[in-house]
Amino acid sequence: MRLRLVTYNIHKGIGGVDRRYRLERVAAVLASLEADVCLLQEVDEGAPRSRGDRQVDVLGDALGYPHRAYWPNHRLKVGHYGNALLSKIPLRAAHNLSLTLPLHKIRSALHARLEVPALPHGLWLFNCHLGLAEAERRTQLRRVLHWIELHGRHERGRGGESVVVMGDFNDVWNRLGPTVMEPAGFRGVARSPPTFPAFRPLRPLDRVFVRGRVAIEQCYRCVDAVARTASDHLPLVADLRVHA
Repeated sequence: MRLRLVTYNIHKGIGGVDRRYRLERVAAVLASLEADVCLLQEVDEGAPRSRGDRQVDVLGDALGYPHRAYWPNHRLKVGHYGNALLSKIPLRAAHNLSLTLPLHKIRSALHARLEVPALPHGLWLFNCHLGLAEAERRTQLRRVLHWIELHGRHERGRGGESVVVMGDFNDVWNRLGPTVMEPAGFRGVARSPPTFPAFRPLRPLDRVFVRGRVAIEQCYRCVDAVARTASDHLPLVADLRVHA
């Protein structure tokens, strides 16, 4: 079985260059990618800057994703923004894991199980938006890994839970893979493509890691003209193969 996942910091639907709110550009980018699951960060709800839209539903309705989850990270004077999941495949047990550290900006990981027939216990998805400081990011990822080990059910003879950890890692120098994720049994890609800033991408801030009965077949960014203007990040696409 093959799955296409996309992680995309949509920047509240506000263009990275023109600073205009045009969520239809984000929708057009996602429509072109035809993903099974979209893991989104900086998704608005009820904020004046985005016309009060509940963006998880605006995008879900426009793109035909029936299964959705949303959790606010940061509350504004009016409204809030956070992480969201849009899926064509049923999601269950969707919850939020706080990654906020003292004296730092509120951060979290939205996680859920994707109902995949080849995996009796489903595929865990973690949609992360990590902090700006390296020590903060390490601590946040270790919190995710601790949750997985604490709550995951061991699949006898299969090496444990099948998990995808994906999102905006803010990891400019690619240090989290070798130092945190790989020692925990996760696999990434040899070289993650730059996704920030969208109009001239130089930094590989968005990442994907997998563990268990799932492998990354290819990982690439979307670089079309609309993607370069729709947000300050480019979307990162991961084509996965799930082993029976």
